[in-house]
Amino acid sequence: MAKINSVLGPLDTSKLGFTLPHEHVLVTSAGLPFSYPEFTRREENVVHGSQQLSEAYKEGVRTIVDVTTHDLGRDIKLMQEVSKKSKVNIIACTGTWRDIPRAFWTADPDWIAPLYVREIREGIEGTSVKAGIIKVANDEGGVTPEGAIVLRAAARAHKATGVPISTHTWAPERVGEQQVKIFKEEGVDLNRVYVGHSNDTTDVGYLEGLLKEGVWLGLDRYPGGFYGGTPQWEQRTRIVKQLIDKGWANRIMVSHDWSVIIDDDRTPKARRERLKANPYAYRFIHQKVLPMLREMGVKEEAIHQMQVENPRRFFEGK
Repeated sequence: MAKINSVLGPLDTSKLGFTLPHEHVLVTSAGLPFSYPEFTRREENVVHGSQQLSEAYKEGVRTIVDVTTHDLGRDIKLMQEVSKKSKVNIIACTGTWRDIPRAFWTADPDWIAPLYVREIREGIEGTSVKAGIIKVANDEGGVTPEGAIVLRAAARAHKATGVPISTHTWAPERVGEQQVKIFKEEGVDLNRVYVGHSNDTTDVGYLEGLLKEGVWLGLDRYPGGFYGGTPQWEQRTRIVKQLIDKGWANRIMVSHDWSVIIDDDRTPKARRERLKANPYAYRFIHQKVLPMLREMGVKEEAIHQMQVENPRRFFEGK
């Protein structure tokens, strides 16, 4: 078995267990956890994050991939605290989300790639914690010029280190295809690419087209966006079943894109609305999605394949 870096040190991939491949503990903005910790309610996040992940651990979750980049307010020491208290492995990322720093807009990808490489080989935020995955993001409107720079930087960091790539996309506009095109131009092995948020669409033809390119597919917005959203979670689950029936259980993974606290939760009403949409936090898949899949006839072998074997194979490059 191979090793992957978690926030508590190297982890044998055989120990990943049931994995949620696209989650967050804290989502905010670059610099806020350090400059204005009272705004991000850091200690509250540690308490609730530890509690929610401890509950998920009891359900069987063993690992989450926290794809919180620097521009989403990544806080490595917070992740370490939550991992220790909850017993859930947390894999941290390098890379850049949609809030691309203005200094990157006209940068050469070769200026940015070494920054990601450093966080993979040396550590993040002055710690010894090394990134286990590279995160990039493109959303509505597709890949912008500055977004393309980041994609190419991520591709070059991946080729230098062997660390895989996870993407945020906007599936209704088939943005994953644009990402794949750039990765192919950069010579990336698409077996090391996970195209996320792919269950924001019901276009199975689009999803199969990506799978045929050789990527891994992240059906990782449950119950749907932060507040429910469309498609509803039941329709998303029927799409999972369709892909399994078409023989793709060995290339797909499901997750939530959950975060304990986000900046939108500034009012009690907003917080109630988000928790109403998903009262189970990191357990929604165990509580709602897996039972529905079983009711539709999906076998335990397929569930194990998606959530245990596929994450392991993705990180091992097999």
